[in-house]
Amino acid sequence: MSFWKTLFGGKAASAEPAGDKVLGEESYKGFVIKAIEMKAGSELQLAGTIEKEIGGEHKTYRFVRADRMTSRDDLIALALSKGRQIIDEQGERIFN
Repeated sequence: MSFWKTLFGGKAASAEPAGDKVLGEESYKGFVIKAIEMKAGSELQLAGTIEKEIGGEHKTYRFVRADRMTSRDDLIALALSKGRQIIDEQGERIFN
């Protein structure tokens, strides 16, 4: 994994880390985007995963952003929106 990808919150993995609480999910252009709970003190930090089956292998990309909020509904909407943006910009390259 590249230094820059790690620095800016991207992380490729073969499976979703155990213990992630999925708050919401949607299908988008053949991918599954999940908003996950990441607590930062009394707030929630924007985090999610993007998943897709490629060549018979389940791939997961985890993203974490600096945005924090107190509303669970706002977090879900923003995480799903950020996931769509990542897919539109990078497509399957996120798994490389």
